[in-house]
Amino acid sequence: MRNLNVLLLVSLFIFSCKQKAKETEHVEVKKRTIVSTIIEDKDNFYHIDFNNYPLKEKSLPIGVFDSGTGGLTVLKAIVNYDENNNENYTKGRDGEIDFNKEAFIYLGDQANMPYGNYSKENKVDLLNEHIIKDAQFLMSNKYYSDASDTTVNTDKQPVKAIVIACNTATAYGKEYIEEFLKKANSNLKVIGVIDAGVRGTLATIKKDENAIVGVLATAGTVASKGYSKTLLKFKDEFGYTGHIEVFSQGGVGIAEAVDEDPNYYDKNLKKPRNDYKGPSLDGDVKIDKTLFDIYNFDFDNSKMLCDTEKSDDCSILQINDAKNYVRYHLVTLMEQIRQSKTNNKLKSIILGCTHYPYMTEEIDAILKELYRYKGKEGKYLYRDFMVENIQLIDPAVDTAKELHDYLKNEALFNPNGNIKDSEFYISVTNKDNVNNKIDADGRFPYDYKYGRHAHEIQEYVKVVPFSRDNISYDILTRFQEQIPYVYQLMQNFNQKNEKTKRLTTDSKI
Repeated sequence: MRNLNVLLLVSLFIFSCKQKAKETEHVEVKKRTIVSTIIEDKDNFYHIDFNNYPLKEKSLPIGVFDSGTGGLTVLKAIVNYDENNNENYTKGRDGEIDFNKEAFIYLGDQANMPYGNYSKENKVDLLNEHIIKDAQFLMSNKYYSDASDTTVNTDKQPVKAIVIACNTATAYGKEYIEEFLKKANSNLKVIGVIDAGVRGTLATIKKDENAIVGVLATAGTVASKGYSKTLLKFKDEFGYTGHIEVFSQGGVGIAEAVDEDPNYYDKNLKKPRNDYKGPSLDGDVKIDKTLFDIYNFDFDNSKMLCDTEKSDDCSILQINDAKNYVRYHLVTLMEQIRQSKTNNKLKSIILGCTHYPYMTEEIDAILKELYRYKGKEGKYLYRDFMVENIQLIDPAVDTAKELHDYLKNEALFNPNGNIKDSEFYISVTNKDNVNNKIDADGRFPYDYKYGRHAHEIQEYVKVVPFSRDNISYDILTRFQEQIPYVYQLMQNFNQKNEKTKRLTTDSKI
């Protein structure tokens, strides 16, 4: 009897262990680089068969990706580009957009944005993994119909070129993507926005001219020194002899407010919150109380959140509006230049984040306001080192030019395509991945988003078509007003998908 009991206990223990293994089997993740996984692991979700990849196939679409919706400003510049004659691709406008027969596949990695914070959190390896997954999506055939789908679709086309419509992803990931493609024996073209932006900037400066170039970008792009290094490199290569200075400002909160990241912006708030990540009266990114008159923040409608009724008495102050973020960062940039005691003048500012062109009118208005600002002694505070009409450089137009030149030189223009076949996708949190931590709003909490580790290969996100399930009414309204043709293309794609909620600016839907 005793032996029987022992045997039963042993059996129960073995059964328990097997059950435990079975229960945890689906949460295990492979620890391997994303690059080797895509190239070598044929059974993995992310694998691509590069031996049979249709390189140099004219009929394929062009891939464009960004950390969110900001890259749509780059796509806007591309789809509206008309600088060439379409019959022979020679220089000269012909009234027909140059990419009229090219379809595009756009991806916004909204679930993992903002990319600009990964370097600050010492997670560049995780950022590069996200960037490789973005490229992988564009090259693969997989997507989900919606966030609830458990079965992946495999009817998406691969792409014939990739445009990185994100400054941070270009700064940190362009060379990484190129190394990945080299390991895969692929010569797929990758175009980034930084080189294009620098070329556009230098075109506004005379060869022997002294000037200041401002860079307004994400904190990650600024930390990479991508623009300053490239600008000084091209300056020498192109024979510029003047003294060109570069001043950079990391625009913490601007892109996030544009994309409605709740850690930086929440229109429903009336008072400060604990999970705020933007500039404040203390912390790494400080609001300087002595500069309140210059910031000229708009406090109406909870656009600034204060812990007291009088703004002058705030002990906690949080920005809760995209334009107020712009105000803070432009004043901070001007103070940086003023304190340098430079003798040069600020003549141009590179909009080093694809979200910033959405704020062009606000940026221009605030710069003119600062040009007119007089200090307490009645003297102009910033006029000595800034011109009245500062040029805002949007790298998107030069990116469109580089893409056109590539397709022309490689004879890759599609003779029979249609731009109305373009597709638009966005990443959402994968609720079917039990490893994921997801908040009540369906997003990754900040600490989890930036606390994950690279080389744990798993599906953090699902990539799904744009719809009203993942694009808000306010953002759609901005699309309709500021990128109308892209918005039309978006709607064309959306209406072809039966399972997606219609893209419309009808707020009742």
